[in-house]
Amino acid sequence: MRTFVVGDIHGRRAQLHSIIEMLPRDPSTDTLIFLGDLIDRGADAPGVVDDVIELQEAQPDHVVTLRGNHEQMLLDCIDEGARIWFAPNTGGARTFEQYTNTALRINSETDFDAAQRKIQDCVPDEHLNFFRSMPFYYEDEFALYVHAGLDQGKHPRDTEPWALLWMRDMEFYKHYTGKPCLFGHTPTPFLPLRGRLGRHGIYICHSAIGIDTGYDIHSPLSCLELPDFNLYQAFADGQTATHRITTLIPDSLRAMQGANGN
Repeated sequence: MRTFVVGDIHGRRAQLHSIIEMLPRDPSTDTLIFLGDLIDRGADAPGVVDDVIELQEAQPDHVVTLRGNHEQMLLDCIDEGARIWFAPNTGGARTFEQYTNTALRINSETDFDAAQRKIQDCVPDEHLNFFRSMPFYYEDEFALYVHAGLDQGKHPRDTEPWALLWMRDMEFYKHYTGKPCLFGHTPTPFLPLRGRLGRHGIYICHSAIGIDTGYDIHSPLSCLELPDFNLYQAFADGQTATHRITTLIPDSLRAMQGANGN
């Protein structure tokens, strides 16, 4: 049994297709985990959501999709009228246009209300129900999986959902030594340098493992296989790459590799 963990997709449907085709995954035994942020910024967020729903419906016991802060911002917009999703730096405007076939234009207070009603009317119920069903974390024998990180090293079940979706904690990035924890949310170029050296864009420091390598249009979408630490990457230009990570692997996962004869 193996676990394949995909970082933040952000609407990059073609790269998602490339990653899925690359994986030597047995759907009947291997788990596929998405760390959240399926939507915003990329060229086809609704298509990404469709694809992930299809995967999860076909293999409900072996596909897990966590909630990211971008899914939460969209839900907050629709459910509560929150406006942060409309901020330019979120990339929500692209997803708004993809769902509504209308450009987002905010010039007045009434424009916010109109945009909120428009997106509420246009996002399919299937997608909204899927976003609402997304768990905030997952755990298996190999690791913990969250979107953003852990609060003071606490188990996700003891952590506020806000922290699992949003936190950026240097103490966690630099000093966490508990059960291995895979996370996305913060692009790896913004994480401490020590954990980025020679790992093909992912971040490993003690037990904190960051795999959101999608910093810009030239960055790959990444998937890490556990416990073997094979890394699969798909780029916007159609190129792909596979790497075997051999350094700074947490001891518990290295021991599992040995048990598997790897």
